[in-house]
Amino acid sequence: MSATPPPAPRPGEPSPTPGSGGPPHTPAPRPGGASGGPSPELRRVVLGALVGTALEWYDFFIYGTAAALVFNRLFFTESDPATGTIVAFATFGVGFVVRPFGGVLFGHLGDRIGRRSTLIVTTLIMGVSTGLIGLLPTYPDIGVWAAVLLTLLRVCQGLGAGAEFGGAATLLAEHAPPGRRGYYASYAQTGVQIGLVLGTSAFLLVQLLPERDFLAWGWRLPFLVSFALIAVALYVRLRVAESPVFRELARTRELVRLPIRDALARHPRNFLIGVGAHICDTAVVYTLATFSVAYATGRLGLSSRTALLGVILFGLTVIVLQPVYGHLSDRVGRRPLNLFGVVFVAAYVYPYFLLVDTGEPGLVWLAMMLMGAFGFAPQVAVQPVFYAELFGARVRYTGFAASRELGAALAGFSPLIGAALAARLDGEPWLVAAFLIGTAVISFAAFYASRESKDIDIAALGTPHDPPGKEQTWT
Repeated sequence: MSATPPPAPRPGEPSPTPGSGGPPHTPAPRPGGASGGPSPELRRVVLGALVGTALEWYDFFIYGTAAALVFNRLFFTESDPATGTIVAFATFGVGFVVRPFGGVLFGHLGDRIGRRSTLIVTTLIMGVSTGLIGLLPTYPDIGVWAAVLLTLLRVCQGLGAGAEFGGAATLLAEHAPPGRRGYYASYAQTGVQIGLVLGTSAFLLVQLLPERDFLAWGWRLPFLVSFALIAVALYVRLRVAESPVFRELARTRELVRLPIRDALARHPRNFLIGVGAHICDTAVVYTLATFSVAYATGRLGLSSRTALLGVILFGLTVIVLQPVYGHLSDRVGRRPLNLFGVVFVAAYVYPYFLLVDTGEPGLVWLAMMLMGAFGFAPQVAVQPVFYAELFGARVRYTGFAASRELGAALAGFSPLIGAALAARLDGEPWLVAAFLIGTAVISFAAFYASRESKDIDIAALGTPHDPPGKEQTWT
C-alpha cells in the first residue's frame, strides 16, 4: 500500500523545506509590493548599493589609474620607467592578495551582526585609506618609506574592497522580489562601473593641469576627494534597512558561529565555482583599465587623455547594459549569459589588440566598447545574483565574498602579468592576449559546472536541516 501524500498547505501557510525532513520554513518577508513594483524600502536599498559601491570602487580604481600614470615616477624613481611601471602594478596587485582576507573577516561580521552594519565599516576603511594616499610624501621626501606606506594603504583598501561588493550584492539580492532578483542585484555592479568612470574621469580632469603641477599636487586631488565621499556614502547607507532574510535568521537564532567553516563544509563545490567564476572578468577589466592605458601611452604613443577616455567609454557601455543583462538573466537564466561572456572574451581578445594596435583613437575606443558590451557586461551584470544564489542564507556573505575575492586575488596581478609578458615580446601584446584566453577557459569551466539558480527561494537556502556536504540542487 502506498503512503498517503501529505495535504497541500493552505494559501499563506508555510510549506516544509523540500527534502529537509525538518520543520516548515517560513519565507522571510519581501519588500516588494503585491504589484511587483519596487517599494520605497527597495528603492532605498538600490540607491544605497548604487551610491555605496560607486564611491568605494572609485577609491579602488583610482589607485590602478595612478599606478599606470604616476606612481612609477613618484614612488619608484630609482627604477627605469618600464621597471617602475611593473613595480607600481605589483603594489596594485597587493590589494588583491588581501581581498580574500577581507572577505572572510567582514563576511563573518556580515553573517553574524548583519549586512548593513558591516557595509558601514567597509565604507570607513575604504574612504579613509584612499584619502590618506593623497597625503603621502613621495620618494624624494622620505625615500623607500614612501613606497612602504603606499603599499600599506593599498592593503587597507584591499581589506575593505574584499567585503564591499559581496555585502552590497547580498543586501540587494535578499531584498529583491522573486523573479526580479537578477535585475535589482545588477545595480551593485552598475555602481562598480560608475566608480570606474568617476575615478578615470577624475584623473582625466586633473591631467588638464600643466604636467609639473599634475606631478607636484594634481594627482593627489582624486584621492583627497575620498574624504568627502565618505560622508555621502554613510548618509545613504545609514538609511537602508537590514536584509529581511538576515532579520529572519536573527529572529529564529539560526546564525552560525563560524560562517567560513560552514560555507566550505556545506557548499564546497559552489565555493570552487565561485573562485573560478571571477577570474576572467577580473583579468579583463584590469587589463583594460590599467595595462591597456600603460600600453597605449607607452608603446603606441597615444595621449593619456585618449587612453583614459577609452576606459570611460568602456565603463559607460557596461553601465547602460547592466540592468538589461540583469533583466535578461531573470528570463533565460544566469548560466547562459555567463557562458556567452567568457566565450566572447576568448574569441575577441586578439581582434581587440589588433584594433588597439592601429593607434587610431576611434578604433581604440571601439575595441574597448565591444569588449565591455559583449565580453565583460554579461558576466558582471549576472555576478551579484549568481554569487548570492551559490550559498545558503546563513553563510551567504562569507561564502560570496571569500570565494569571489579569492578569484580576484588569483587574477588581480593581471596588469603586472601583462606588463611582464609584453616585455618578453619587445612590447607586443600577443602573450597578454593568450593569458586572457587562459582566464576565459578557467571561468568557462566554472560556469559550465554551475547549476541554473534563477528560480530558487533565496530565503530557504542553507537551513540547519541540510546535512553538511549536501548542496542545493537547482532545476
